[in-house]
Amino acid sequence: MNKEIIIQLHFNFENSAKKEAEIEYWHARDLQILLGYNEWRNFIQVINKAKQACENSGHVAADHFVDTNKMVSLGSGSHREVDDIKLTRYACYLIAQNGDPRKDEIAFAQTYFAVQTRKQELIEARISEMERLQAREKLSQSEKQLSGVLFERGVDSQGFARIRSKGDQALFGGHTTQQMKDKLGVLDNRALADFLPTISIKAKDFAKE
Repeated sequence: MNKEIIIQLHFNFENSAKKEAEIEYWHARDLQILLGYNEWRNFIQVINKAKQACENSGHVAADHFVDTNKMVSLGSGSHREVDDIKLTRYACYLIAQNGDPRKDEIAFAQTYFAVQTRKQELIEARISEMERLQAREKLSQSEKQLSGVLFERGVDSQGFARIRSKGDQALFGGHTTQQMKDKLGVLDNRALADFLPTISIKAKDFAKE
C-alpha cells in the first residue's frame, strides 16, 4: 500500500467523524464504504462479530454500537430511511479487527488502530510517570519542611527516621521502612518512596499533613 493511499484513508476516516454532546462517533453506513464493503448485508455480519468481541472483552456493546436511522438518496431523487448504527472509535477498532484483511482498507484500519492504541498507551504511561514524579517531589518538599520543624524542636536525623518509619508502619500494615525496602529489594542508600507507586507516595505525603 503506497503512501498516498495511506494518507487518503487516514483523512477519510478522521474526516468522517461526527460529534454529539462532545462525543465522537462514526456512522456505520459511512464506515462500510470506508472499509471497502459494497453490501450492507456483508458489513452487518462484521459488525455483529465486533459486538460479540465487545461483550467478550467485558464492555457493554450498547455503549459503543447505538442503533439509529439515516436518510439516503434514491436514484429517482427521492429519499428513504435505512437502518444505521452510531459507532464509537472503539467500535470502529473492533470492526476493523473482525473485517476481511484482504481488503486494503481493512489492512490499513487494523494497522492504524494498532498504532493509535500504542500511542495512547505511551501518552498514558508518560502522564502517569509525570504524576508520579510530581507526587515524589511534593513528598520530598513535605519531608524537608517536617524535618526542619522537628530539628527546631530538638529532634535529630535519627529521630526523624524513627518518626518516618512509624508513619510507614501505619501506612503499610505494620511493616517498617526497612522491612518494606527488603520486600521491594530497595538498596539501603535509596529512599523507599523512589520505588513506590503514585498512590502510595501520595498516601505518605497525606499522612504527614
